[in-house]
Amino acid sequence: MALGGGTFTVQNKELPGAYVNFVSASAANAALSERGTATMPLELDWGVSGEVIEVSDADFRKDSLKLFGYPYNHEKMKGLRDLFLNARTLYACRVNGGTKASNAYAEAVCGGKRGNDLKVVVQVNADDESLFDVKTVFGSLVVDEQTVSGMQGLTANGYVTWKAGATLEVTAGTPLEGGTDETADGDAYQAYLDKIESYTFNAMGAAVEDDATKALFASFVKRMRDEQGIKFQLVLYDYARADYMGTVSVKNKVTDEGWGKAALVYWVTGACAGCAVNRSSQNKLYDGAFSVDTGYTQNQLKAAIKAGEFVLHRVGADVRVLADVNTMVTVSDTCGEVFRDNQTIRVIDQIGNDIAVLFCTKYLGVVPNDAAGRISLWSDIVKHHRQLREIRAIDEFADSDVTVSQGETKRSVVVTDRVTVVSSMGTLYMTVTVK
Repeated sequence: MALGGGTFTVQNKELPGAYVNFVSASAANAALSERGTATMPLELDWGVSGEVIEVSDADFRKDSLKLFGYPYNHEKMKGLRDLFLNARTLYACRVNGGTKASNAYAEAVCGGKRGNDLKVVVQVNADDESLFDVKTVFGSLVVDEQTVSGMQGLTANGYVTWKAGATLEVTAGTPLEGGTDETADGDAYQAYLDKIESYTFNAMGAAVEDDATKALFASFVKRMRDEQGIKFQLVLYDYARADYMGTVSVKNKVTDEGWGKAALVYWVTGACAGCAVNRSSQNKLYDGAFSVDTGYTQNQLKAAIKAGEFVLHRVGADVRVLADVNTMVTVSDTCGEVFRDNQTIRVIDQIGNDIAVLFCTKYLGVVPNDAAGRISLWSDIVKHHRQLREIRAIDEFADSDVTVSQGETKRSVVVTDRVTVVSSMGTLYMTVTVK
């Protein structure tokens, strides 16, 4: 006897049988998303040029040499070590290119002067004199060793590619030569911004010093926040003129030899990305490796806060964040003083990003725009906000603060929302009565 079967949309089957739908659990929910993701364009001596790579803290510690050309504890990695003190993940992009170093046997995988620190060592194998032990040495480290009968047996190793037409001869070390660095220009930074636009992150840092490049980045964050609805904060050095809640301007310069004045951007970018939604970076201890110029008077520190500058100051033997502020100084009836506080920005960015992901993955094109569908969306938003209240990121929240109604078309919904952001304690006023 033939039975019906398959899947169903409505319960209207005429034949008896088993109609079973298999659906995956929705990936979107009303939970708070994690923070800690940063992105930075980097000018390096080594690395793949023009490509965005995802690097975790563990990746950086383990594969720093292969990814960036230097071991984790090298002076050249000080900026990235600072960033990963607070960030979990970095979307890095090498924005400068370079000429690849080479010798008779091999060519460096990446362009840049760091390739000149590679060399090839060829020795006769101790157990079989018809074979060669071929070592790739990067700086003082042997990063690869292969035993082969000739060049045809060698495989690329992440540091060099081999020249098929060469003949192996014993050498104590033949260096690669000719590697050079190029300087990133405006086109390279624009290419980075074009690529990173499709990624999701909490903070972007650019350790640049020229105003033209700073303006390029400031324009990008404003467009992404205001026109695309993509919420993150940008960290720049000495650019308080941005006057925008999405841009953080680092006032302090670093004084380390071999590093630009803007190198503190690494640490501040990690701090902005990794700061929890219910926390502030105010009074945060600078635990990085740079020497920070903190030579400011009390009046200069007051002026810095008023000007929207993110400044570190000395407290005894420590260096700490004075105030967790962004560059917004011009306020209005719809954008008041509360938006100068980065803790406020973290809360509204969390809400904006989480609800956008929730709607686009769970509701868009899936849930009917009827009363039941709108109640479901309302319920998810309320659940999300209750979590913010539970972790004390917002206060005085009631379910009635969220409303969801049909928009002007059958496909649109309108959400009104009201939240009160909780700020960390910053100033103590105390009166003591003594009898």
